[in-house]
Amino acid sequence: MKHILWTGQTGCYDSYGQEIPCPGSGQDGEIRPGMPWPEPRFRPVGSDIVEDRATGLLWSADANLFTFPMNWQEGLDAVRQMRNEKALGRDDWRLPNRRELRSLVSHQAKKPALPHGHPFQNVFLGWYWTSTTSAVAPGYAWYVHMEGGRMFYGKKDSLYLVWPVSGRSDILPATGQTMCFDSHGNAVDCGYSGQDGELRGGVGWPSDRFVLLEDGVEDRLTGLVWYDRGDLLSRPVAWDQALAAVTDLALATQRSWRLPTINELESLVDASTHAPALPGHHPFAAVQTAYWSSTTSYFETDWAYVLYLDKGAVGVGFKTQEDFFLWPVSAR
Repeated sequence: MKHILWTGQTGCYDSYGQEIPCPGSGQDGEIRPGMPWPEPRFRPVGSDIVEDRATGLLWSADANLFTFPMNWQEGLDAVRQMRNEKALGRDDWRLPNRRELRSLVSHQAKKPALPHGHPFQNVFLGWYWTSTTSAVAPGYAWYVHMEGGRMFYGKKDSLYLVWPVSGRSDILPATGQTMCFDSHGNAVDCGYSGQDGELRGGVGWPSDRFVLLEDGVEDRLTGLVWYDRGDLLSRPVAWDQALAAVTDLALATQRSWRLPTINELESLVDASTHAPALPGHHPFAAVQTAYWSSTTSYFETDWAYVLYLDKGAVGVGFKTQEDFFLWPVSAR
């Protein structure tokens, strides 16, 4: 599998949040797909910078470098000033895009949702801005909650934390965003904005990203094969029903279908669009608004992670509620 990190999840949990043995569960904690983290994952670069060896990105060691929250434009401006001043010895600081900031999250940790033993200081248990505008509401930008690992979007004039990043990653895919927007949601010229739409950091997508197979759709960016329809049971189900249904599908076919992890689901998102937040000309039929992942919320283990595909948001759902659809995935 390419360009998708392991979520970090090692435990398995039933629908009531009780830890259970992983074998045969079909959960993220059993399968553990994705690119493994190096050991150690983080390497100090001097006293002020930390290299994430899983992605190649360089982060400020202080996760609250500016000491106070700021609105989105103020965050972009503050990081631009760092870049102009060559702060901490580098001239490529930026506000991270949504995939860059989410890449730090461990789904086997909480308060903060960062890998155990991380070297960062002053991690705030709240929202951190990204440089990626929300396509569904361009007056809002994506942010990540470091207490538990959710990702949603906030109004750009709201006050949240800023965590600068530098360097380039040949692991994380680009988000798909190509336009830039001001704090009122108006399209603006991208030049020197520092926004995701200008920088477009990450691995570029293949021109023909999706290839139809006899029994699914291959994503050439990640190497994953997805079921060609987004409504396997034609109705929303509870989490354990979703896990059981993909197990039955695998037994009935020649492919090892399973419930995707939240990182695998999020890899499908095109941050330039919404309803659904999928790349244009995708071949999938019957795409629904939200999907279960196989990843339990470590913050509250009777919840599991959900991709809200109409918006591109990463949230959670109560496992026993029949609220979300399932979308089977398989390795190539």
